[in-house]
Amino acid sequence: MSGKERIMNKYAVALYDDEDILKSGIGRLQSAGIKIHDVYTPYPVHGLENLVGVRRSRLDIAAFCFGCLGVSCAFLMMWYMITYDWPMNIGGKPNFPIISFIPICFEMTVLFASYGMGLTFFIVNRNIPGSTPRIMDERATDDRFVVAVSLNDAEDPEGINSLLRDSGAVEIKQKEAAY
Repeated sequence: MSGKERIMNKYAVALYDDEDILKSGIGRLQSAGIKIHDVYTPYPVHGLENLVGVRRSRLDIAAFCFGCLGVSCAFLMMWYMITYDWPMNIGGKPNFPIISFIPICFEMTVLFASYGMGLTFFIVNRNIPGSTPRIMDERATDDRFVVAVSLNDAEDPEGINSLLRDSGAVEIKQKEAAY
């Protein structure tokens, strides 16, 4: 398989028009043993991540690592400039004044952490220039709540469709996508 070929997966896409019906529908789907691929909403729905089982983000760990990199770069840069490259003795002060490094170290920590978090977020979510957006239905950005259920391993796709309809979905359609 070449780098351009993608495996197409089949999904049942159910559209809901109310967040309470969406939550109860997800509960009914999970009690029936159906694994939900993803849920798309036009605005944040409180408690949905716990209901679907979304793991806690590790973006804070990336921010800490980038912050440590920033403070290290700032400290090493100032050490090199003040003690090695251009040492000056002004008024008998030491060549390595750590206290005066604090503001620059703080600013570099914030700079590296913020840019690092932003880049990490875009790379992990595959939201970089040139990538295709991963949207199951365009109405999820307007007024609909979308639940995507994978049909690749399903023995009875029609049973899943009827269960989605019984859970309160106003529209159900099949979609093939490379995710």
